Amino acid sequence: MVTTHVTLRSNYEERLNRVIAYIYDHLDEEIDLQKLADVACMSPYHWHRVYHAVRGETIAVTVKRLRLHRAAGYLAHSDMPVDEVAQRSGYPNRQSFTRIFKSVYGMPPAQYRKNGGHSRFTNGSPERAPIMYSVEIKNVPAMKAATTSHSGSYMEVGKAFDRLFGWLAAQDLMKDTTRIIGVYYDDPDSIPEAELRSQAGAVLSSSPDLTAPFEYTEIQGGSYAVLKYKGPYADMKAAYQWFYGEWLTESGREAANAPCFEEYLNNPQDTAPNDLMTNIHMPLK
Repeated sequence: MVTTHVTLRSNYEERLNRVIAYIYDHLDEEIDLQKLADVACMSPYHWHRVYHAVRGETIAVTVKRLRLHRAAGYLAHSDMPVDEVAQRSGYPNRQSFTRIFKSVYGMPPAQYRKNGGHSRFTNGSPERAPIMYSVEIKNVPAMKAATTSHSGSYMEVGKAFDRLFGWLAAQDLMKDTTRIIGVYYDDPDSIPEAELRSQAGAVLSSSPDLTAPFEYTEIQGGSYAVLKYKGPYADMKAAYQWFYGEWLTESGREAANAPCFEEYLNNPQDTAPNDLMTNIHMPLK
C-alpha cells in the first residue's frame, strides 16, 4: 500500500485535533506544553513548531483567542463577576485581564458587558436602543457542504470548526473558493444548551469521499433574507433578535421550514473581533 502525502498529513492533523479538543476541555486550567506534547504524541521539542506551521498561529495565541472568546460570551450572556471571568480565563488578576480584553475587543470587560452589541437586547425591549442592520433578499442556489456536527453551546462550536479546518488542510481542500458556513438548528433561548444542534461546514469545489465525523449536508436553495453582521460572534445574538423580532415581523414575509446558516467572510485567527464579517441567511417562503 502506497502512503501518500495526504495520508501522512492527515496523521498529523488527527494528532493536532486532539490537542485542540484537549484545550477546549481544559480552558479553566493551566495549559501545560508537555501535556500537549503527550496528547499530540510528538516530541516536546518540535510539536509546537508543527502546530504553528500547520495551524498558522502559536499555541499561546490559540489559547488566548479561545479564552477571550469564551470570556466575551460570559460577559454578554451571564452575570458571572468580572473577577471570576478573569480567573477562568487564566489571568492572575482583573487588571491584567482588563488590559488584554480591551486590546482585543476595544473596551474594558465591564463596559463590554454594559455597552456591547448584545446589550441592546438585555434587560428590556429591543426598542431600548436604536438598532439597524443591512438586509438583502437574495436567491441562493442549493449547495452541498462537507460538515461535522456539534452538540451543546453555540459558543463552543469552534471545536467543530477547528476539526473541520484540520481536515480541509490535510486534504489540501482549503482554497480561495472554499466557503465556510455554520448551520444552526435550534433556538438557544428555547432549547436546553446541552441539546443545541449545529454543524461546521465548508462548501467545496469538488466532492471528495467523506468518512466520520464528516458528512455531506444539503443546504436548501431559494429565497433568503441575508443580514450583514460585523462584530464579535458573542454579540451576534442581538442581530438574530432584531432579524426575527423586527425585520421579519415587518417585512410581510415568512420564514421557510429550513434552518438558518451563517457564512463567515474572514478568519478569527487574523481578524480582530470587531472586524469579523458574517452573513446570516434566513430562508423565506
